[in-house]
Amino acid sequence: MANRSMTDIAYEFLSKRKRSVEFLKLWNEVNDVLKFPENQIRTKRAQLYSELMIDNRFASLEDNKWDLRNRRKFNEVYIDPDAIVLDDDDENEDIEEDEIEEED
Repeated sequence: MANRSMTDIAYEFLSKRKRSVEFLKLWNEVNDVLKFPENQIRTKRAQLYSELMIDNRFASLEDNKWDLRNRRKFNEVYIDPDAIVLDDDDENEDIEEDEIEEED
């Protein structure tokens, strides 16, 4: 049991449930099993969130809830990359202005 990852524990927990779970409840379940020391809780909680985001077994839903991807319809978990707006124009303008000032 000591070799189970946080995401494996989260997967087992969600598999036993019929519906999505808020992240904090999911985190509490993982922490109850692995019993992290107090000084590691904040870091491990952030690590779990990051790992859930990249693990394709999980689906991030509205209101910070999580579920298993295989229980969700495609349109519930799919994000159209064309719909993502990256507002980095301001950053590029700042860089160009800084480069111009440095050249003077």
